Amino acid sequence: MNGQNLTPDRAPHFRALIPFFVFLVFYLGISIWANDFYFVPMPVAFLIASAVALMQDHKRSLNEKVEIYARGMGDGNIMIMCLIFILAGAFGSVAGAMGAVDATVLAARHLIPASWILPGFFLISCFISLAIGTSCGTIAALTPIAIGLVNAMHIPPALMVGTVIGGAMFGDNMSMISDTTIAATRTQCVAMKDKFLMNLKISLPAALFAVILYWFAGRAYSSAAELPAITWQQTVLILPYVAILIGALAGLNVMGLLFLGCIIAVVIGMVTGNLTFAMALKQTGAGTLGMAETLIVAILAGGLLSIIRHNGGISYLLQKIEKMISGKQGCELGVALLVGIVNLFTANNTVAIVISGPIAKVLSDKYRCDGRRIASILDTMSCVVQGLIPYGAQILIAIGVAKNAGIELASLDLIKYLFYPMLLALALFLSIVLAGAFRKKEAEK
Repeated sequence: MNGQNLTPDRAPHFRALIPFFVFLVFYLGISIWANDFYFVPMPVAFLIASAVALMQDHKRSLNEKVEIYARGMGDGNIMIMCLIFILAGAFGSVAGAMGAVDATVLAARHLIPASWILPGFFLISCFISLAIGTSCGTIAALTPIAIGLVNAMHIPPALMVGTVIGGAMFGDNMSMISDTTIAATRTQCVAMKDKFLMNLKISLPAALFAVILYWFAGRAYSSAAELPAITWQQTVLILPYVAILIGALAGLNVMGLLFLGCIIAVVIGMVTGNLTFAMALKQTGAGTLGMAETLIVAILAGGLLSIIRHNGGISYLLQKIEKMISGKQGCELGVALLVGIVNLFTANNTVAIVISGPIAKVLSDKYRCDGRRIASILDTMSCVVQGLIPYGAQILIAIGVAKNAGIELASLDLIKYLFYPMLLALALFLSIVLAGAFRKKEAEK
């Protein structure tokens, strides 16, 4: 959703934000009451909030307001984002079915010395999440393996699983095909490669320090487990992920890249006998359908933001935020605060970026900030919050997988071992502060 389309149709009004607060109260309040933060499906919460929004502005007919809402749903950037989500889902499903995930895990474990088991698993998790673009998928794939080493090596389960979650959040933040990257770059109208390079300056130092901390934490443990030899067939299975990484870094169109990745995965899967043509079709369909909730949420969020904008809610919010902002550094801090607060209440970093991104675009244009940095801040801060909240999907998936393996984990026990998200928050704050100091020094010359 382009920030240039956020000019209000009406004067700024706080009441225009009521639908957004209804969404937060309905989604968060009922979830707390039910003691289940996924009790309320997010599309339902958006529908309730949308109904409240459509009841406002009595000067317009319902048909007119529905048309405004529909224009927001069909915004060009939202539709492009949805198409990328569909292709990403198809690629992830096909690549997983043809054995690429298992082969990648085995290859990475062969490259990591046994004495580096904790930093090794962190790096494996980083690589896989970077390749497949989903933290949840990475956690679901690696947590069973991590749990399997707990008893043999006497590693605290929370520490072992924490390394996996931390690495998964690295890829969620950095991957070219992550939905958060897609949302951040589309809302700020910047190239994915440029945002990736900007992000690297923040994420890489945090990841390196995390490796050091996990090395110190895991010095007392080593793995005696023997690994099966990796075959040339398994090496070939990694090629779809390698192709995605190389193509993305080369600046290829992400939609064409994902489509090409699907073709490569299907061909390799059929040649190796891991997939039949019928299975490939089924997995492609399953992958696209698996993105249904993400698509619905993105479309409904676009419609809700459109009607809130029409009623003057966005301009009111901008006025209040701008009072706390002074210069480029204040703008960057304000954007980080905004997306962090939204993520805290929605427990979904993609939704937080979709909601906050257009507002961040307006602020970025006004204060002449670097759009690449704003996209990086949006993605980074949302991943920090998402990786640390105890009711986020990432921690809940890890707890569920561990429970199925017979190990009970408490979310708060996991959080204290999530070194990477904590370090990423520190790196982001220092990046904003140091960038501000550098700009001030340059201005004084």
